[in-house]
Amino acid sequence: MPAERTREHPAPVAAARRRRVRADRARQLADLLRHQARTGGFPGGVLPLEGRIGTDYGVSRNTVRQALDLLRAEGLVERQPGVGTVLVAEKYPHGLHRLQGLAETLHEHGEVTNEVRTAGPVPAPAPVARRLRVAERADVLCVERLRRLNGLPLSLDLTYIPMDIGAALLDCDLEHNDVFRLIERLTGQALGSADITLEAVNADAHSAAVLEAPRGAAVLMLERLTHLCDGRPVDLEFIRFRGDRITMSGLLHRSSH
Repeated sequence: MPAERTREHPAPVAAARRRRVRADRARQLADLLRHQARTGGFPGGVLPLEGRIGTDYGVSRNTVRQALDLLRAEGLVERQPGVGTVLVAEKYPHGLHRLQGLAETLHEHGEVTNEVRTAGPVPAPAPVARRLRVAERADVLCVERLRRLNGLPLSLDLTYIPMDIGAALLDCDLEHNDVFRLIERLTGQALGSADITLEAVNADAHSAAVLEAPRGAAVLMLERLTHLCDGRPVDLEFIRFRGDRITMSGLLHRSSH
């Protein structure tokens, strides 16, 4: 019987293999090469020759070229005469396993600077008021900042904070400090937890211009509601990251049933 079952499967298996068209293989290879680029797998930022990549991954040279074309379209690599294919863009890791501000997260990768574009009280829209547990249309502090890493635009942050904390924040240095640290200092409490949602959205005209990204380009939008250790919500953020300059990662555990 085992031998008979083996003879039954070659046709479906072969058909499944044929469905892995070249474009699929190129995308899969691009995913693997992107991972290596992100984790320092290419010493000196230079990728192996096309033939070597094909041998290492068991794909044709045409598939390698298509995969590299995908990475070039992303702005991750570039072909340089006499050198080969090199990395021309760096993606910075943003961990999702700890509650940290951007400067805390990326301090090892360079200098994070903040350009405060607006800061002042606004009437809380209903969804903001509900999540911050304040009266609808009550004033909340609204802060919009452009965050740069080593001079390059990285994220556009829109933050809402209850005014009993926000009023004091207006007297703080928002250009050189993470809001998280300032909230902890002003309240005398540590931050405890945050609810997060991460999704891709198209950059509107304003966001695209500020982030120096093409209008309509996909950006990573992190929505985060942060609580003090006593459970009070104190910081509602909508953060738009340039997707070509950031990666999100974390360590997840499967709970026992």
